[in-house]
Amino acid sequence: MTTLSRRTFMRASGVAVGLPFLDAMQPRASAADTSPRRRMVAVNVGLGLHAPNIVPTTAGRDFELPPYLQAVEAFRDQFTFISGTSHPEVGGGHQSGKSFLTAAKHPNSAGFKNSISLDQYAAEQLGAETRFSSLALSISGPGLSWSRSGVEIPTEVRPSRVFQHLFLEGKPSEKAKQVQRLQDGQSVLDVVMDKASRMKRRLGGRDRNKIDQYFNAVREAEKRLVKAKAWEKRPRPNVDVDPPRDEPDRKKMIERIGLMYDMMHLAIETDSTRFITFYDTGMNAVPVIQGVDTDYHMLSHHAKDPAKIAQLTIVETEVMNALAGFLSKLSDSKEGSSSLLDNTMVLFGSNLGNASSHNTRNMPIILAGGGFRHGQHLAFDHTNNYPLPKLYVSMLQRLGLETDTFASSTGTMNGLEMV
Repeated sequence: MTTLSRRTFMRASGVAVGLPFLDAMQPRASAADTSPRRRMVAVNVGLGLHAPNIVPTTAGRDFELPPYLQAVEAFRDQFTFISGTSHPEVGGGHQSGKSFLTAAKHPNSAGFKNSISLDQYAAEQLGAETRFSSLALSISGPGLSWSRSGVEIPTEVRPSRVFQHLFLEGKPSEKAKQVQRLQDGQSVLDVVMDKASRMKRRLGGRDRNKIDQYFNAVREAEKRLVKAKAWEKRPRPNVDVDPPRDEPDRKKMIERIGLMYDMMHLAIETDSTRFITFYDTGMNAVPVIQGVDTDYHMLSHHAKDPAKIAQLTIVETEVMNALAGFLSKLSDSKEGSSSLLDNTMVLFGSNLGNASSHNTRNMPIILAGGGFRHGQHLAFDHTNNYPLPKLYVSMLQRLGLETDTFASSTGTMNGLEMV
């Protein structure tokens, strides 16, 4: 029996549709077939990371670890630190968080319209292979994931809800109701699309463009409904883990971050999804961390005040320790002859190169795992920054996607080689 290539079928059809993963698309087992499941996680620290504490002073493979990277020293040979990069024409201070994974220009402009994020680009073509095409998480609401039509993907902020979505089975009657709701949702979308199509004939050019954007959003919703209905009939994976208890105190930010990392690890370990985004948005409050008595947001705007930098260093060191814990879980989880970290690209950084001045240049970026030759500091020009979307092209190609462009950039990142 011939095995169908899902991506070839999608290219031949001329549309990027999230098809169900058919039996005919399953690869036939063979001694030569050892391709790993490639995954991608992206984490953004919205209040920045103090550059002198994270950017190495020398380039290459023998660089000295600055304080923050000492937290992930155990994974020195499994990550690359990248400096001197940014997204071309992306300014806007905190607003640039919208563009962290999209590289859409001028996020603070009045007419800004976002574009597709890195994770959703991958999920469009590969997301049907898992129950959830992607997982968008956040500490407090805003997310990093954006659809092709520039619509923000809603985030989940409660670990208990993430666990429920991933692993808890409903009663048969509840599942039947859910399937019916999904069917009803498709029916409603059919009616809405029909009415919108008739309305479009009476509109001018500018309004037609708006309606076209709306059509794209409806079609994306339809695809998600079709996939959700198919997976709703399949059993969820069993995990020997107690459901997490949400931390209600938002000032216990490290505990909240840790809980979300735990859920991310479980989602990857059970192959419930292969694309995850997590936005650590920070907060306007004093975190419950020993040695800290000042609002985190205020600390990020330290204006070179040594006392504020000292406390900021305590906070951000704990953020880095949380990342180290996540990398450790991935490294300790085996998948055949490799680990989950070997097969999972973990992108970690910030949309701000200097949070104190809201500067979006020289973004601090770590890429860990995922099948690259790591153990190096790729130092690009800190005055004339290297385009960060080239890294995203490298990551998409590592997933096996046939693309040479992302956003405004073409080509892969210089110096970053696949294993």
